[in-house]
Amino acid sequence: MTAPGSAGGADREEDRGPAVLAALAARPRLSALLGAMCIAFSGIFYRYSDVPPATATVFRCLYGLPLLALVAWLEHRRHGGLDRRTVALATVAGGFFAADLTFWHHAIEHVGAGLATVLANLQVLVVGLVAWLVFRERPSRAILVALPVVLVGIVLISGLIDANAYGENPALGVVLGVATAFSYAGYLLVIRRSGRDARRPAGPVAVATLSTALVAGAVGAPLGELQLAVTWPEHAWLLAYGVTSQSLGYLLISLSLPRLPAVLTSIILLAQPVATVALAMVLLGEAPSIAQLIGVCLVVGGIAVATVPLGRLRPSVPAAASG
Repeated sequence: MTAPGSAGGADREEDRGPAVLAALAARPRLSALLGAMCIAFSGIFYRYSDVPPATATVFRCLYGLPLLALVAWLEHRRHGGLDRRTVALATVAGGFFAADLTFWHHAIEHVGAGLATVLANLQVLVVGLVAWLVFRERPSRAILVALPVVLVGIVLISGLIDANAYGENPALGVVLGVATAFSYAGYLLVIRRSGRDARRPAGPVAVATLSTALVAGAVGAPLGELQLAVTWPEHAWLLAYGVTSQSLGYLLISLSLPRLPAVLTSIILLAQPVATVALAMVLLGEAPSIAQLIGVCLVVGGIAVATVPLGRLRPSVPAAASG
């Protein structure tokens, strides 16, 4: 018999973390939906925090890191540490993610949280195009069909042909939103190469998250965008931002991806940018024009054409939600 407080009792305590993850993994639909909704609030929490872009990036990562580090530690105990190549690739991925969040935060300032989030999800198409240009992988017919539809949607969101377009500078917001998509595509392409071990999904993400905070701080400080003396209630919103968006949301989605058909998972993940547009309209008072909302429909519809394999099921999807 093992006495209370002995090593056997400690082992049982350490097993609770994997047990919770296993329970969530057993309900992949709920896990994916909860993860998507966590990320859907990213732009809302950023707006509420009312801090500069680099400051939000640094605190998002620092507040999101403890949960990721805990899961990574549990993975380390069960399966061993990460090799140097994996750590190096995850560090590089963190640089791309720092650019992604920086561009996205600036895009929100110019075109609003809802529209900026829709534009950030263009990474689905960007990954295919980058793979074509860099790795000579011909894009699928679905991506080629979706591209012109999405481009029309981008023009509508930009306000170039709409005098009533929402945002301080919607055209600049679109440029920054597309830059966000390219940066996030870079993050995905690199982090996937670092996270090929399905037993340890949190380890590379934890390393990338720390790298993101360091890069964002190093770039934001000389630009005057890094403010460490943040007070309440701003800290509360940053805490909610970091825990839900940086760690909990991505962990929930990563648990569900291998366990759901691609059709269902793609639809659930596409609900995230749509939910952000609706939440921003209700909670932030954002008011996209009719033309911009039509642009949202075209962009989301184009992404759906490119990612949802209609008529057949596949075990995984090409990309996770952005934001």
